[in-house]
Amino acid sequence: MAVSSEIVTWYEGQWHRGNAPIINAADHAAWLGSTVFDGARQFEGTRPDLDLHAARIIRSAEAMAMTPPVDAATVQGLLEEGCTHFAPDAALYLRPMMWSRDSTPGIIDAVPESTGFAICIESLSMPAPGAFSLTVSPFCRPRPDMATTEAKAGALYANNARIMADARKRGFSNALSLDVDGNVAETASTNVFMVRDGVVFTPVPNGTFLNGITRQRIIALLRAERVEVQETSLTLADFDRAEEIFVTGNIAKVMPVERYQDRTLGTGPVAQRARELYWDYAHSRQPART
Repeated sequence: MAVSSEIVTWYEGQWHRGNAPIINAADHAAWLGSTVFDGARQFEGTRPDLDLHAARIIRSAEAMAMTPPVDAATVQGLLEEGCTHFAPDAALYLRPMMWSRDSTPGIIDAVPESTGFAICIESLSMPAPGAFSLTVSPFCRPRPDMATTEAKAGALYANNARIMADARKRGFSNALSLDVDGNVAETASTNVFMVRDGVVFTPVPNGTFLNGITRQRIIALLRAERVEVQETSLTLADFDRAEEIFVTGNIAKVMPVERYQDRTLGTGPVAQRARELYWDYAHSRQPART
């Protein structure tokens, strides 16, 4: 990602300062895109749901027919160790990665046991709420019978990147993308929620997008507050009638959508409460180890 000059990389048993090289020119991942990753956060001395992020990269690797060279507990331990290279209150993006090195005789498929593993930790500030806008993308999300959508796979992000690039070219921060049936799936990089008449709605997981860790946490936190949350199929017409929209993901955790298409929404009370609940949850966990 190299969003910062403050980077540490774990590779082949040791920590390296900076953006260390990890993939060779002939590696399967270098030319056929067989990579998976996950993204977690440290902010304000917390690392919420780090165990869930460590577990998810293992599932992603297995979905891509890789044999993970480490288990989830090892991934989590190394992420925690890597954070000690920074100040305890530093805002960090924690990214474990796995990729395939060798091809089978068929060339296109990879040798499962040739999986590489690295961790990259970068300094990355938490984005402040405000000025986040959404449009609608012309590009759809693939179904599970079209791509390995159950994995957080790098190969899927070519589609996400064109969704994002098109939105930014049109003056928006991000865009809603639809599934092939015309229902809203998510944005290029986040899960999405909308509010109408005090009820929170979010697209039901149907295999076209990841059921995000932050998404699941927000649903649980809102329901614990007796806020009604419905996971259901949603159309663009539903979003046209939304009183609030907010998104969830690892970079910003919870972000209100200030503008949707040509409508100014501002930060509504439900989005604000969702953000407060998440921050309270993060700070209620075991303090980040240093």
